[in-house]
Amino acid sequence: MAPRILVIEDDPAICELISYHLTREGMQVLTAADGRRALEIFNANHPDLLLLDLMLPGLDGFEVCRRVRQASDVPIIMLTAKGQEDDRVRGFECGADDYVTKPFSPKELVARIRAVLRRSHYAEGPDNLAAGKLYIDRKRRRVMVGDQEIELTPKEFDLLALLMTRRGKPVSREELLEEVWGYEFAGGTRTLDVHIRRLRQKIGDDPQRPTFIETVHGVGYRFKDDIPADSEGPPSPPRGEAP
Repeated sequence: MAPRILVIEDDPAICELISYHLTREGMQVLTAADGRRALEIFNANHPDLLLLDLMLPGLDGFEVCRRVRQASDVPIIMLTAKGQEDDRVRGFECGADDYVTKPFSPKELVARIRAVLRRSHYAEGPDNLAAGKLYIDRKRRRVMVGDQEIELTPKEFDLLALLMTRRGKPVSREELLEEVWGYEFAGGTRTLDVHIRRLRQKIGDDPQRPTFIETVHGVGYRFKDDIPADSEGPPSPPRGEAP
């Protein structure tokens, strides 16, 4: 189904521009010009994402975000002419997932919306994932290989969890960058490859004969779907291998 986006913006020209581009990208668009009306539409329609201007008549965007967060984990992207650091910090503290400053590129806005929706979909996956002797607890952010707990950095953990939720399916480098690092890191494939190499070392995965994560040349990476139940991977982490 097409994602349903609630655009909360009191400038009719900007609201029309956003609605046009989102509709052209196959999204359903709901609109509200003030905070109170936005909450009414949100409660009645349960949209998949809120695109929320901060400067609204009545209830401002911060208060709308706070009230929505009391009832829902729906993704929220803040949209405002203000670019000051304190506004961004306050927006994230209220529960926003991303922040776009006016004037904006419609193409970038659509990309950010899609990235946030993908991250939200990934976050809704199962709490516990297992493959062979590899086990992760997403809520506690713990990783076990057999009876040994493995220490991963936050990005390494997010990469592993994302690949495991897409088990058996190739995930492109661009998609991994958008979902784990965010839109602004798109294109930094070397950063991704370094993290994959370190992740493989920590879970004891040989890139030449991978037990868990295999390289899909020209695309990205895939978590294998044919891991035997007693698989533990190589006995010691390989070092110095290219991903």
